[in-house]
Amino acid sequence: MPRFSVIVPAYKVQAYLHECLQSVLSQSYADLELIAVDDCSPDACGAIIDEFAARDPRVRALHLPENRGLGPARNAGMEQATGDYLVFLDSDDTLTPGALDAIADRLKATGEPDVLVYDYARTFWTGEAVRNRFAGRLTEEGPAPFRLADRPDLLRVLMVAWNKACRRDFVEREGLRFPPGYYEDTPWTYPVLMAAGSLATLDRVCVHYRQRRQGNILGTTSRRHFDVFEQYDRVFAFLDGRPELACWKPLLFRRMVDHFSTVFTRPGRLPRAARAEFLRRARAQYRRHRVPGTPVSPRTRLRHGLVRLGLHRTYRVLQRATSLYRRTRRLAGLLLKVLRAGTLQLHYRVQLRLPLRADHAVFAAYWGRGHGCNPGALETAFRAHAPHIRTAWIARPEHHDTIPPGTRRLTPGTAAYWTALARSKYLVNNVNFDRRLVKRRGQVFVQTQHGTPLKRMGLDLQDRPAAARGMDFAELLRSVDKWDYVLSANRHTTLTWERVYPGGYTTLDYGYPRNDVLQRASAADTALLRASLGIPEGTVAILYAPTHRDYRTTRHASLDLERVLRRLGPRFMILVRSHQGQAGPPARGARIVDVTGHPSVESLCLAADALVTDYSSIMFDYANLDRPIVIHDADREAYEATRGTYFDLRSFPPGPVVRTEDELITVFASGHWRGARSERLRTAFRERFCPYDDGHAAERVVRHVVLGQTPGLPAVVPLDRRRPVPSAAEPLTGSPLATTAQPSGPSPVTDSH
Repeated sequence: MPRFSVIVPAYKVQAYLHECLQSVLSQSYADLELIAVDDCSPDACGAIIDEFAARDPRVRALHLPENRGLGPARNAGMEQATGDYLVFLDSDDTLTPGALDAIADRLKATGEPDVLVYDYARTFWTGEAVRNRFAGRLTEEGPAPFRLADRPDLLRVLMVAWNKACRRDFVEREGLRFPPGYYEDTPWTYPVLMAAGSLATLDRVCVHYRQRRQGNILGTTSRRHFDVFEQYDRVFAFLDGRPELACWKPLLFRRMVDHFSTVFTRPGRLPRAARAEFLRRARAQYRRHRVPGTPVSPRTRLRHGLVRLGLHRTYRVLQRATSLYRRTRRLAGLLLKVLRAGTLQLHYRVQLRLPLRADHAVFAAYWGRGHGCNPGALETAFRAHAPHIRTAWIARPEHHDTIPPGTRRLTPGTAAYWTALARSKYLVNNVNFDRRLVKRRGQVFVQTQHGTPLKRMGLDLQDRPAAARGMDFAELLRSVDKWDYVLSANRHTTLTWERVYPGGYTTLDYGYPRNDVLQRASAADTALLRASLGIPEGTVAILYAPTHRDYRTTRHASLDLERVLRRLGPRFMILVRSHQGQAGPPARGARIVDVTGHPSVESLCLAADALVTDYSSIMFDYANLDRPIVIHDADREAYEATRGTYFDLRSFPPGPVVRTEDELITVFASGHWRGARSERLRTAFRERFCPYDDGHAAERVVRHVVLGQTPGLPAVVPLDRRRPVPSAAEPLTGSPLATTAQPSGPSPVTDSH
């Protein structure tokens, strides 16, 4: 008897079926049967199912003699099921990697409940993935399992069959089946949740719910949308037969009226000639199932009143009035925006005619993010070594809390922002300022950059359209002409910047200021940092920081992190730092911590015992710590074809290079990640790429740019031997990691990975 029976009905989905079935069979949890039901599909669905069944004994092909619809097709699959739990999956959707493992673990942890509800994310044809907006209802906090009466807000989650695992004997005992017609999930899901003796939740995205451009049944114009009335009749009939569930009738009534309203108002569902009839039927249903005294919220009172009275024309007039009001507001907002932009530009032109403020400096990083990276370290150094300079930081309001006391906060696009750009003598950024910036005589622009270049940059992207993404290279060079100084961490960086960003600036080979903290932070600070991240004592923390892929628009899981941790054992945990530019649901797991939004990537480096990355520049920064680095080089050919690199990482790596997930597991399980060869590779890499990072890079920049001094460079790279690499036999007690703990120190936001 398998643990899961995954039931997939298929009809006219030949373009998506292969991906759907593969997402099930590639699960790391293999104790399953896949029942694929060909609902007499006229396309190649049946042949695809047979191909999968021929090569995998876990697949059971079921061909229906005639098309019965989604509900009866699921019933046919249930009749063949032998698993402990039923898992439904629509044939154009997919299970996320590790989903069944997570479901199995949660079922075991919550005492085998009748129903487990898990999360999903909508995936669009653009590549965007958006998590369920009611995900907060799936919190795993509090008692588990529970009854629906303990957490009725669970009914706010989408009422579908494919976000739940249902115990098969519970379904058979209750006689639950799917009806024919549209909205077949309604008379299944409500009874399942209301009748369940025990429920549990899993706060993890287990299903990618595909939002198809065309072909979605609920997006078609048809009278079959009238099926919604019969479906709710079935739900109320179920409650009438179960007096102990009568308490749910008021809530179900409100949900029914809201559903009718949605079907009526959603464009493209009802034929124009059928709208009045639909509202008349809705009024009849309202009167049939209304529970006297049912409270209605003020927000929905008007909608319920229109359904109760069946006021078809009034409903349509209000719809049009609301639509007109929204369009008017939108046009007025656009007009105000244009007027405001023009006024601000006039203000900026006036400020450009006023004298420069020689004692003012303005800083920014990563297009308006918070205090951090090289500009953040320099801003701190300005206050320490040139206290006569008044500093200001440009950031969006949500990042203002990262700006240290004593530094002025500026919001992009405000009058104060344009005044600072026009009149501050020093401009510091790790990207470019607004392209409308006018570089004045006497202004000093320090371009800090944000990483050592491994991937191709600047003019080298002219023949890389996937990476350039329509970049205006002429505008890029106009921005370069505004730079006075460019920071560099090593000779490779200097030679690369001067070729791909040709200009009249001066290169400062002083090291990267953001790495000062990696050399200067203390062991006590690190202990607090590890505790704040929830890293238990004795645990090996791996920082996993993959870079973005120019040939992808969404976050792609190249590693099954939960499987990696299961193979490595309870001693390990993973901190996941996804690239800010990649959309997608966050990483989740018992020993997986998503730190994508953490304000300081340097702090994450200091907290980690090892780094796993691919082509991210974070490896050059992390090398300062003299801690193990493992390169996961899984898609080398695709990455080289789309982006390209400046040198073959395999010929000069900072540590072991692996291509597959199993190789990565072996490197850590065998201890090679911290072996002698790994140390030799790391030493050579650090000597080549970290010659100036001694903890004083920011000070050198300030002395040169502001004080006019010529600071000396370090003769050697100080090795960080303060913290031994954790041994598999020794606990990590008193872990002497370092972190940024100075009250006025930098609070880095992110890195260039």
